[in-house]
Amino acid sequence: MKPFKLIFTEKKITTINLVITCFLFLVFSACSKPEKKRIINFPETDLAAEHLIPKPLKIVSSKNGFPLDAFTSIHTATGLEGFTEVGMFLAEKIKAKTGLNLPVNKNKTASIISINQVDGASTDNPEGYQLIITADSILLNAPTAAGAFRGIQTIRQLIPETSDKTLAKNEIWVIPTGSINDAPQFEYRGAMLDVSRHFFSVADVKKFMDVLAYYKYNTLHLHLSDDQGWRIEIKSWPKLTEIGGRSEVGGKSGGFYTQEEYTEIVNYGLARHITIVPEIDMPGHTNAASFSYPFLNGNGKKLEYYEGTKVGFSTFDTRKDTVYAFIDDVVREISALTPGPYFHIGGDESHVTKKEDYVYFVERVEKIVQKHGKRMIGWDEVATANVDATSVAQWWASKENAEKALAKNMKVILSPANKAYLDMKYDTLSEYGLHWAAYIPVDTAYIWNPESYLPKKNILGIEAPLWTETVSNMEELAYLAFPRAIGYAELGWTIQENRDWENYKVRLANQTFYLDRMNIKYYPSALIDWKKQEDREATDLMD
Repeated sequence: MKPFKLIFTEKKITTINLVITCFLFLVFSACSKPEKKRIINFPETDLAAEHLIPKPLKIVSSKNGFPLDAFTSIHTATGLEGFTEVGMFLAEKIKAKTGLNLPVNKNKTASIISINQVDGASTDNPEGYQLIITADSILLNAPTAAGAFRGIQTIRQLIPETSDKTLAKNEIWVIPTGSINDAPQFEYRGAMLDVSRHFFSVADVKKFMDVLAYYKYNTLHLHLSDDQGWRIEIKSWPKLTEIGGRSEVGGKSGGFYTQEEYTEIVNYGLARHITIVPEIDMPGHTNAASFSYPFLNGNGKKLEYYEGTKVGFSTFDTRKDTVYAFIDDVVREISALTPGPYFHIGGDESHVTKKEDYVYFVERVEKIVQKHGKRMIGWDEVATANVDATSVAQWWASKENAEKALAKNMKVILSPANKAYLDMKYDTLSEYGLHWAAYIPVDTAYIWNPESYLPKKNILGIEAPLWTETVSNMEELAYLAFPRAIGYAELGWTIQENRDWENYKVRLANQTFYLDRMNIKYYPSALIDWKKQEDREATDLMD
């Protein structure tokens, strides 16, 4: 039997698909259920987006319940890369939330979560998925493990915070029944963490990725070098970390990732279907590198540690072949550690680099990046050079540069500073952050349409950068990133016609349960009627 076709549109499911779906249920039921079927009388419950971010494409409720309890097991497609790991990940997160220890690919149970691969021809989106939830099974169908991983985040969000102790002798977490068809609108949905101005540990980066994964991000861009510090070990140029890794804003001791630690970050991301994009910023923002190896310097000034926040004073010497030999080694070593397709060369704010030298530099470095099998990303200034159509421009400041990128048939990542920069203050009372681009309250961060900037076909995706001049630890980082990063997750995933501020702020209010459980010290914006545990318990009693 060929798998049924997933439909990721607002159109009604066709009759033939319904017939095939019913047939699949019969086969699944015959193969998977125990002989004796248990009957639980659930109260009428709606499957709705009340707790879901990003909002799915389509939800249909059947007003019953699925019992997640000690009699539930998880089964996955076998012999396929990544699917068993997705099932194990879901089991781990369910245990963390409920205490239930669900078996994976073992014995039959009264209720089953089944994670299946559906023929890739069923949808042109590898991250799409379909959920069909009945009174005794949850079917998660996806063409790839990445799609299945996005689907289990929806399952996680559908699990209530508290169990129902009245339906049976054991505790049951009731998941509403129905179906969800879903897929992201943009291929690239990213956040950026600047670890150069202030260094963040491997554990901090992992925790940040955990939250990003929950909201279906698929990219983490790491800003690994700047004037204030060099943060990744390069074995062929050891002074980069021996000297350049010792400083940061404010005069603290800095830090860096060994190649083993960087690989640990990359692998942690892979397990969450998050691609790491490394950035080595150049030809400007290069004081730490030039202080480590003075032959790189092109501004003619005395080199020393830099612990301030002003920009634009540094540059590589763009006419030295030895500089490009250095860059070749750096790109080679980092690319060998990074399985993702991208390498970010920075390219912004090179104010003391002559225009012709800047263009020459970008064009040479692009070839180095391509030589090592990567696709170049650069801040929007790189579009002023004669770069290849396969390279990507990241719009942070200049519409003119973005239009130059389009004229070259380049894709563009949208990170407009006055809308998407996570380091901007919420308002005049914000404890951390800057405001040179704008104040960005929670509603401003959400109420903008990427397609009003560029045609959708030209947008690779959106990214929310978090520069760290004013934050030095995870608590301060979380204050700036959340809840705004949750809204950016929805802008990257959910189509414009399904986005509405009034609806979103209700769903955002419900995220406090997850954020508190993760010990994320988010900014408690007065625009949101934040829900607390006592609110959930009161609601459960009313139900």
